[in-house]
Amino acid sequence: MVEIIKLAHNQIGPTITVGEILVEIMATTKGNGFDSPQQLIGPYPSGAPAIFISQCARMGGAAAMIGSVGDDDFGHLNIKRLHRDGVDTSAISVSKHLPTGSAFVRYRSDGLRDFVYNITASAATQFALNQQSKQLIAIAGHLHIMGSSLVMPNTWPILEHAIPVIKSRGGTISLDPNLRKELQVTDDIREKFIDLIGVTDLLLPSGEELELAAGVSGQDQAINALFKRGISEIVLKRGSHGATQFSSDGNQVNCPAFSVDEVDPTGAGDCFGAAYLTSRRLGLSISRSLEYGCAAGAMNVSVQGPMEGAATRVQLDAFIHQQRRLAKCD
Repeated sequence: MVEIIKLAHNQIGPTITVGEILVEIMATTKGNGFDSPQQLIGPYPSGAPAIFISQCARMGGAAAMIGSVGDDDFGHLNIKRLHRDGVDTSAISVSKHLPTGSAFVRYRSDGLRDFVYNITASAATQFALNQQSKQLIAIAGHLHIMGSSLVMPNTWPILEHAIPVIKSRGGTISLDPNLRKELQVTDDIREKFIDLIGVTDLLLPSGEELELAAGVSGQDQAINALFKRGISEIVLKRGSHGATQFSSDGNQVNCPAFSVDEVDPTGAGDCFGAAYLTSRRLGLSISRSLEYGCAAGAMNVSVQGPMEGAATRVQLDAFIHQQRRLAKCD
């Protein structure tokens, strides 16, 4: 196994991400889909990369995003929110011709979700490798890749340009598989996804995404296969069971979840990943970073809206202090 790589420090440059910026509108009742009129709440700023980068900035890390919104209220809502949270929005373009992307969400009684997306025919796909995005990439210290963004053709030219530039600066790469069933994942995208594994330093899967990324069944077999392909660190998100960090040197660190009343689980994994990554980039230990990640995920699920519970480090410290833990991190 290869030696674990220390994630690039925050001083090297901001964490950047690329992908969809949406508004999320949610059904107020549980059930299956949207085949009848029903009450809705929203709009909320959303999109997995946007949730992630918002939490990075609120955690205290330098953060920026490449994306696109429409020149409409939904787009203005998102840009204002990201800017307020401390995200560099200079590489977020505004389309005069297409509306901001949207996601309608309804929770089932079993806890799963049904989505109706408007992404393909929206401004969410209109980001590009232009002067603004190249300038941002040139100063970046870390690139975070969301699997949900890989279905957008414009993502790939940006990744192909950004990865070697950031790596040459001593930067690092993280990947959250996050390939939803509603997204059209072609064989070509799956092949490119496999190639991304080979340049990834930190993998942040949930559940079956670990085996999906490895292409083999069984947790231990999947972890070994991923380390052999060059990944240095894996953090497996376990939801209400906490999280586990696996290092390529064979070490393992466990951290239990916080006990909270769940209001809206959307964005919990994104907030976890952002808080963990940012903590590591700020020089904190693995166990402390896991604790911040679990706290960020817990705080986010306790509030309605996909990024409404994204918290600052001060807020997370207060939350951790107040909560009764099941056990401490290893």
